[in-house]
Amino acid sequence: MGLPEFPYHPDPLATGSVIGSDAECLCCGRPRGYVYSGPAYAERSIERRRLCPWCIADGSATERFGATFNDAGAGAPGEVPGAVIEEITRRTPGYVAWRQERWLFHCGDGAAFLGAVGAKEISDHPDALEMLRREHEGRPAQQVENYLAALDKDGRPTAYLFRCRSCAAHLAYSDST
Repeated sequence: MGLPEFPYHPDPLATGSVIGSDAECLCCGRPRGYVYSGPAYAERSIERRRLCPWCIADGSATERFGATFNDAGAGAPGEVPGAVIEEITRRTPGYVAWRQERWLFHCGDGAAFLGAVGAKEISDHPDALEMLRREHEGRPAQQVENYLAALDKDGRPTAYLFRCRSCAAHLAYSDST
């Protein structure tokens, strides 16, 4: 059985936000073969790795536990429709970042999260690389280039890659402890 479709997180298996598991989902009670491994925010604690992707996609996990999976509203430009924010926060798997993860937006919509990337991977996306350079404006150019060269998808600092769903531009931000 294939995973449900997540327009704003198209491959949660590749990003590690969904993993294989025989655990029963806390929401539907079924062992679906996969569980969510990312962050979940709710009034009461939700046992990690016990929600299935289907209960996230259909909104059941939000309805039952008041869960949200991303804090997309904080960084969303005003032109992004509320329905988009709702989809990203309540029906899209989140991802783990070193500090607080954030969602990126472009062309009046949420961007699709593609995963954590390091220097090697980000070099294939010059538009995202330029965005990372702008993130460090005001610092000496060599210091910024050294920082970008140190990006590590499995370590720190890490960059998080997104793609605009409208124009296909690549976007990124970086994070470390």
